[in-house]
Amino acid sequence: MNDLPQIFNDFSDSRKQGFITIKNLKDEGKKVVGTFCTFTPWEIINASGALAVSLCSKSDETIEDAEKHLPRNLCPLIKSSYGFAITDKCPYFYFSDLIVGETTCDGKKKMYEYLGEFKNVHVMHLPQMPDDVDSYKLWKDELIKLKEKLEKEFNTTITDEKLKNSIKLRNRERKALKEFYELGKMCPPPITGIELLKILNGSSFKWDKEALINDLHNTTAKIKDAYDKGESKVSQNAKRILITGCPMGEATEKVVHAIEDNGGVVVCYEDCTGVKEISKLVDETKNPIDAIAEKYLKIGCACMTPNNNRTNLLSELIDDYKIDGVVDVILQSCHPYSVESYGIKKFVNEEKKIPYMAIETDYSKTDVGQIKTRVAAFVEML
Repeated sequence: MNDLPQIFNDFSDSRKQGFITIKNLKDEGKKVVGTFCTFTPWEIINASGALAVSLCSKSDETIEDAEKHLPRNLCPLIKSSYGFAITDKCPYFYFSDLIVGETTCDGKKKMYEYLGEFKNVHVMHLPQMPDDVDSYKLWKDELIKLKEKLEKEFNTTITDEKLKNSIKLRNRERKALKEFYELGKMCPPPITGIELLKILNGSSFKWDKEALINDLHNTTAKIKDAYDKGESKVSQNAKRILITGCPMGEATEKVVHAIEDNGGVVVCYEDCTGVKEISKLVDETKNPIDAIAEKYLKIGCACMTPNNNRTNLLSELIDDYKIDGVVDVILQSCHPYSVESYGIKKFVNEEKKIPYMAIETDYSKTDVGQIKTRVAAFVEML
């Protein structure tokens, strides 16, 4: 595995490396659309000729700045997002010609109002009853409004042909990511959960999708080849953990470290950072807007009610990855995931018959010791 550490570092550093790339692309006249969430329809943005960029939102670096305007008892992801925007400490905010947000929670929805005072913001109103026919109609209308906004802003025409090509490209990326993260099904897995997270996080900051797809295939092949030769960093006895809940980033890696420093290994992330969005493809046989609307409305976010898509995916992953225990990572003041944790606990304990624990945290380091103690006890119990 001599060349594998460099591969993981390349993906891990891709967000920082992307700062220079995006400046060069802007200098060449490329339009940039900043995004927050997995509900953002990448295919439509790409079809407009613009670059979809994930905005900085997973560090405590700017939370103090954000708290000058926002309440302290607000979700750290929202505060971090706003803080990076008002301080211009995130080049992705700085270079964005348009920012797209979705109403996945009330905190974000109100934050967008302040953000709109100094940034060009387009808000997509997300219906939150995924199985309702009217929800589909409403969401399709929101996609059409985004399409029209992009056409007007960037003086372009988004044709069905462009949308179909974007759908095919994004589906190929999803398949390559799925091939990679399914390495976690191996017993023991060939890589650690931290390495898995680095690749998943870093992939969103690699914008040459053909190159990314090729890198993912090559990385997966190299890891499999090394594994076949008997190389693996993970003990056969490591307890197999699935992480669910809020998005994971640099600030919440402390949970993964606590698990893997105490006899566990994270083999799957059922969250926005992991498999939640990329587990299902857009149907390439349907009208493109219809297909995009259907696919994105099925994302099992806790803002949805009822959120059967989350439990259905969890059930599938727990079986396929031979999970020993589930850890639910909940950001402080994230009410949708916090309230839903009771139902997820019941589902995991009673239907899947495996242990569950919830960890409520923020982006600070103040609870690292407490998390380590709780996680150590949980893994030992397994």
